Amino acid sequence: MKAGIILFAHGSRDREWARPFQQLALTLSEKVDGPVRLAFLELMQPSLEEAITLLVADGVGSIRVVPVFLGPGGHVKDDLPQLVARARKQHRDVAISLDAPIGEQEAVIEAIAQAIAER
Repeated sequence: MKAGIILFAHGSRDREWARPFQQLALTLSEKVDGPVRLAFLELMQPSLEEAITLLVADGVGSIRVVPVFLGPGGHVKDDLPQLVARARKQHRDVAISLDAPIGEQEAVIEAIAQAIAER
């Protein structure tokens, strides 16, 4: 079964804001076998629903949604689970999982601390 990953970020009116997320998606796509897409909660495209639809059209049978947030604020605790639940109802034949925010992973905390310490 083909698996895809969606990196889910907040979004911004400033297009430059998305650059590090685009770089992250590109770098990740070089490290995994399946497709990687970005999705945004607001102000930017694609939305989570649009990204899921694109992956499903590509023949993906499972999707891992990774919130690219440092912590679990209201968007991650409330908005995102509702969006994922809606997507699961629309795509019942696709397994859609939701990770904890990336900022809660020890390796991410260590990498950020290391980058700050090296400056």
